[in-house]
Amino acid sequence: MATVTTLAPRTRRNVELVLLVFAVLIVLLAYASVGIAMDDELPPSLVSYGVGLIVLVGAVHVTLRLRAKYADPVMLPIATVLNGLGLVMIHRLDRAHERSGGGAFAFRQLIWMTIGVALCLLILWLLGDHRRLQRFTYIAMAGGLVLLLLPLAPGIGKNINGSRIWIGLGPLSFQPGELAKILLAVFFAGYLVQTRDALSLVGRRFVGFSLPRARDLGPILVAWLASLGVLVFERDLGSSLLFFGLFVALLYVATERTSWIAIGLLLFVGGSYVAYLLFGHVQTRVLLWLHPFSQKALETSDQIVRGLFGMANGGLLGTGLGQGRPDLNYYAESDLIFPSFGEEIGLIGVFALLLLYLLLVERGLRTGLGVRDGFGKLLATGLSFTFALQCFVVIGGVTRVIPLTGLTIPFLSYGGSSLVANWAILGLLLRISDQARRPAPPPGPVVDPAAGAETQVVRVP
Repeated sequence: MATVTTLAPRTRRNVELVLLVFAVLIVLLAYASVGIAMDDELPPSLVSYGVGLIVLVGAVHVTLRLRAKYADPVMLPIATVLNGLGLVMIHRLDRAHERSGGGAFAFRQLIWMTIGVALCLLILWLLGDHRRLQRFTYIAMAGGLVLLLLPLAPGIGKNINGSRIWIGLGPLSFQPGELAKILLAVFFAGYLVQTRDALSLVGRRFVGFSLPRARDLGPILVAWLASLGVLVFERDLGSSLLFFGLFVALLYVATERTSWIAIGLLLFVGGSYVAYLLFGHVQTRVLLWLHPFSQKALETSDQIVRGLFGMANGGLLGTGLGQGRPDLNYYAESDLIFPSFGEEIGLIGVFALLLLYLLLVERGLRTGLGVRDGFGKLLATGLSFTFALQCFVVIGGVTRVIPLTGLTIPFLSYGGSSLVANWAILGLLLRISDQARRPAPPPGPVVDPAAGAETQVVRVP
């Protein structure tokens, strides 16, 4: 009997630990730089901040060793750097606003980070197999729709800055749409796994595209109408784009038909044009996008202009953490935190941040390629795409590539509901990556037809 040996993949948990040490050191160095620049001394809370960060990310690392030892070793360190640097910038803005009685955003963000990490830990402990979520495909759809419509409910819905996407929970405000995107990603993945064969059928060819049958256009039309409903009733351009873009991307991945991309783009362009003609807030966004320096635009808002001036002031290397004036902008800790970083760490620094996001999305897409089941492939791809699309929408908005929307950049911006949702997405991606990288069960004895002998496959750790 011949014996064939195969090498079992390494867990890479020690690699993750080394990367986490570097991640925490980078964050603490940035925190110390802010204190030295603004107060000429190290921040008195440097040690406590470092210990708190180590405890939070260390808990996730230990949980991965115990419950998901084959999980991707790069995602958690990237999230640690991004979330930690976001906290540093929010703290820096708090210090600048202390004279006017503002601030305290960093402490709230730290609380929300703790809640998000706790949710990530629950997912890793309680969800042993991501495929269990497929059983709740239509429950996830119902839950996602309820969360989307919740801000419209009288009494609890809140209108903030013209968008009705918040609900009030006592003294706190929460954006249920952030959790809705996770439930809708679960629904889209489960639904498309079941129906991708029908959606892949070809109807007619038009201008080189293989169009689907007319009867199969229902799902994308429903998603289109739902995204328009979010835009019309909640005045949330960013979430509308996110939900529709997520569905179209998963539809393309499930069917591999470029015609769905073409149909999605046509529906998006048509819907955007109709919304521009009918709704004043959309016209205002377009005006601020195309003509931000015009008199009419400046009378409405100079937010984008201030962000552009701030990034221009940063130049190639930046002014240095704590040495710029990002506090002169509106919502510098949330909607415009990217220009805040652009001013103080420069073009090279923000390119490094973009590289981290690119790497995070790449690891998520690699997880989708590696996992063995169709539901896991679509879910990992959809969750990774939400990170990519949010980065594109936010950074594209502040740099005038597209109109500015109300989304937050993952892990970096101030926003409790967004941060909690992003840590939940990270937990799901880590769980799926554990299944993707976990070695398959070793097969038993097989017969080698060429040798005519029994072959025993032995796995070497």
